[in-house]
Amino acid sequence: MMDTWLILSLAVLSLSILGCMYRLLKGPSISDRIAALDTIGIVLLAMITIVCAWLRTTTYMDIVLLIGILTFIGTIAFARYLERGEVL
Repeated sequence: MMDTWLILSLAVLSLSILGCMYRLLKGPSISDRIAALDTIGIVLLAMITIVCAWLRTTTYMDIVLLIGILTFIGTIAFARYLERGEVL
């Protein structure tokens, strides 16, 4: 029963990534695109965590941490670019 719920949640998360991809490609402003990119990163984290629960393993948790750090750094870099016009 639990496997069915995990697969269903993966399907729902993939649909949300498709919605974010639409906002990323057709967003009216750069802020919308940055928010969509950040949301895609967070949903990707959730999907990998669900796969870890489905496979009953913790080997992919390092990947979750890496994607989380990269998503955070990317969002901060984009925000600094929008605010100041330069990243560093």
